[in-house]
Amino acid sequence: CLADLRVTDPRDDKKRIEKTMGGLLKDSYKWILDHADFQRWRNDEQSRLLWIKGDPGKGKTMLLCGIVNELNNSMTKTDQLSYFFCQATDSRIRSATTVLQGLLYLLIDQQRSLISHIRKKYDHAGKALFEDANAWVALSEIFTNILQDSNLNTTYVIIDALDECVVDLSKLLDFIVQESCVSSRVKWIVSSRNWPDIEERLERAGHKVRLSLELNAESVSTAVSIFIQNRVRQLAKRKDYDDKTRDAVLGHLSLHANDTFLWVALVCQNLEDTLRWDTLAKLNAFPPGLDSLYERMMQQICNSGYADLCKRILASTAIVYRPITLEELTSLTEIPEGIANNLQSLRGIIGLCGSFLTIRGDTVYFVHQSAKDFLFTNAFNEIFPSGTEEAHYIVFSRSLQVMSKTLRRDMYSLPDSDPLAASRYSCIYWVNHLCDCNPNSSAHHRIDLRDGGAIENFIRKKYLHWLEALSLCRSMSEGVLAMAKLNALAQRRADSPIFVELLQDARLFIMYHVQAIQNSPLQVYVSALIFSPDRSLIRSYFKEEEPKWISIKPAIGDQWSACLQTLEGHSDCVHSVAFSHDSTRLASVSSDKRVKIWDASSGECLQTLEGHSDWVRSVAFSHDSTRLASASYDETTVKIWDASSGECLRTLKGHSNSVRSVAFSHDSTRLASASSDKTVKIWDASSGECLQTLKGHSDCVRLVAFSHDSAQLASVSDNKTVKI
Repeated sequence: CLADLRVTDPRDDKKRIEKTMGGLLKDSYKWILDHADFQRWRNDEQSRLLWIKGDPGKGKTMLLCGIVNELNNSMTKTDQLSYFFCQATDSRIRSATTVLQGLLYLLIDQQRSLISHIRKKYDHAGKALFEDANAWVALSEIFTNILQDSNLNTTYVIIDALDECVVDLSKLLDFIVQESCVSSRVKWIVSSRNWPDIEERLERAGHKVRLSLELNAESVSTAVSIFIQNRVRQLAKRKDYDDKTRDAVLGHLSLHANDTFLWVALVCQNLEDTLRWDTLAKLNAFPPGLDSLYERMMQQICNSGYADLCKRILASTAIVYRPITLEELTSLTEIPEGIANNLQSLRGIIGLCGSFLTIRGDTVYFVHQSAKDFLFTNAFNEIFPSGTEEAHYIVFSRSLQVMSKTLRRDMYSLPDSDPLAASRYSCIYWVNHLCDCNPNSSAHHRIDLRDGGAIENFIRKKYLHWLEALSLCRSMSEGVLAMAKLNALAQRRADSPIFVELLQDARLFIMYHVQAIQNSPLQVYVSALIFSPDRSLIRSYFKEEEPKWISIKPAIGDQWSACLQTLEGHSDCVHSVAFSHDSTRLASVSSDKRVKIWDASSGECLQTLEGHSDWVRSVAFSHDSTRLASASYDETTVKIWDASSGECLRTLKGHSNSVRSVAFSHDSTRLASASSDKTVKIWDASSGECLQTLKGHSDCVRLVAFSHDSAQLASVSDNKTVKI
């Protein structure tokens, strides 16, 4: 259970971060330990949340590393400390769900009895508990239960770099605000950049303390000076500087650091690679300020003999949707063959990309989020001379090439170490890059979306191999969405009827057989083919792949069934369904007491909402698609949910019998409910206040609906009447 929960060990992340910065210096962070705001958070029971905020490179992460050390050394044996370091450049540790996983991992590793809170769900769901669409809902509930456990003593929870939580940040912020108000035994510290949206959400928290690094410039300046002295001492020893060189480096760093730790670290990294005798000549080339330093790094790249190659590498790593491995990079970027076939040489080229990139293991990351931001702002014209759309097209085009070259039937039948190593990223994201290159806006790009184009050829020859690869990558739901996006792009073309027909058939093929292929990749060549219609284009193109040992094949018919998908997951009768008004999601309610939200394209269950204690009979989306209402027999209630986070926002009570139907007004401000108590109630959808109770029916009211101008309401009853 603990092994499946672990996505990273935050203790190892902390060591890595400290090592990258040249070690953690107590003298550079001890100022915060005596700061009045920190002391208030530490000693005042009512001050439960400390928010440390500051601009990029100001040392927020190292401050929190120091605070972790201080708390570890000073807290009692029964106290708990859990922490997590978000990094936008690392796909493992940049989502709200993985933050909770990391925090839970440390808490349970320290107090093993807490694992009972996970066991209740894990024994039923297994590893899927941490991986499926409901992972956030399940983990947030588990985390809440642990924080409320009577056996839990004083607990410190620390989350660094909220601004680098790029997936579901709003959920994480709302969770922190909610949980920081629950117990005085649990103290929270978070850090982030000075982002208004983060400030707006954290403002809702009571009992909070705010510490701005910009308002403590003198303390930060002193800390940076200490950091500089330490790094120069390390450099002088490693590079054998004489006194003159050492003093010159110390003076330049002190004069130009602008109280920015990251600037110092990047300059020192450059000096590590500078010959000792050339240090003084190179020193003045390092300008003050992060942006100026990035400008210099960019200028060095432009003046080097590998300028074009470095720019191509930077462009690719900047636009990909997750960090890519060195092998994936060779597939997505045009790299000379002699370098592409030698990973050690490729590592050397990455090292020539200024200090923008770093390699951990075999994966390429940005050294800091601010480095990536710089490429999209100040260096945009250098890195994307033809715009990001062209960069996306290049990645799309090369993805199609590498998949066409490497994908085959039964990928793992040959003794390759990893036959998907070079194409794994391409298999999952090629359509995303096609969409982002805006293919219908360019005559050059439109070629791929026509009859006989590159995509049609790929579908005809490699479609089943691609589906097998998606299954091996555990990414079948991404494949369903990819085909939906491809169909949407093709529908805009009136000049490619053959291509459009092929895509429609390919989409139906994956939608019908997604479960079988997901469970067993090679079923794409067996059950998926023989249970497809006789006139299916995909079946006809891959006729030779059908199993020869099946002599009597089922009679399926000529055409696909009108039923696109069958969504399975409820354990009892399903009573009601509703599409969100943006048509992206579908909600269903059941006698199993649950509300489920599904992705309308892929059929994937996004969330399971639990909270009702009896049958759920009706469901409705608000017209802005942000909220969901459900009506139940339990205590005659209506619940309003946040459609994104799954949080129950309101429980509306007032009916004296079961609630049969709910409906939002078209302006999303009101909610109507109909009940077996013969009444209709109108509620304020935001506050939950009952605005009106409408009486007049002499029997159970079954359904209710608003007019499109939200001015009128209709209700139907068992007494054979409709009332407006």
